[in-house]
Amino acid sequence: MDLELAGQVVLVTGGSEGLGAALVRVLAAEGARVAFCARRPDGLDQLAAELTKAGADEANLLPVAADVTRPDDLERFTGLAVGRWGRVDGLVNNAGRSAAGPFAAQTDEVWETDLELKVHSAVRLTRLVLPHLVAAGGGSVVNTLAIAGKAPGSGSTPTSVSRAAGLALTKALSKELGPDGIRVNAVLVGLVESHQWERRAVDLGVGVGDLYADLGRNSGIPLGRVGRAQEFADLVAFLLSPRSAYISGTGINLDGGLSPVH
Repeated sequence: MDLELAGQVVLVTGGSEGLGAALVRVLAAEGARVAFCARRPDGLDQLAAELTKAGADEANLLPVAADVTRPDDLERFTGLAVGRWGRVDGLVNNAGRSAAGPFAAQTDEVWETDLELKVHSAVRLTRLVLPHLVAAGGGSVVNTLAIAGKAPGSGSTPTSVSRAAGLALTKALSKELGPDGIRVNAVLVGLVESHQWERRAVDLGVGVGDLYADLGRNSGIPLGRVGRAQEFADLVAFLLSPRSAYISGTGINLDGGLSPVH
């Protein structure tokens, strides 16, 4: 299926590794123009070099070192993309990390840091991109969330609360921006390959493949395996594309059936 993404301008946060990097790879392969940011420039440069070596047009790649919790960095990120390509057609608010534990142990600083990273950054960047989506005649926003946003469990704060806020933001914006041809959706991930799990494997002193196999067997996932980053990237690319033109305001679980709610 041709996703009709060739020439489309898409901004991706948290784009240097894991799920974000997988998405950048898919978008580049589809011929999209991709601006992608992360805090560490080395990871961004490595990904850009990898894609160029694989045949991607360097003119279609814009790696930007930026901290999404800094409003000035978000303005610069947006400005660089618009300055190079003159428009924006899609946005993926993907930056985030897992931060969860017993409620009584979470300080104000932990809550503020999590909300700043996962909610406020998405609010600010969507607000910055909005005029360009309107000027383009519409577009697509995808928010990367987690299944805990729909079905929070014990010891899941502050992440579950931040992700629930992201889900509410997704629905509210889909209602408000739909008349401008702007679709807003969310992908809620369960246990899916990511750089965080790779770091966890190192901490445990086990191979990452062994860790994924153990999670697949013992985490209650009906499909019996951890999700692949490629599967996340394929889903988000579809939601960004004109092929999903009648999908808006939904949160899609990417979890192998793990969540108790749909």
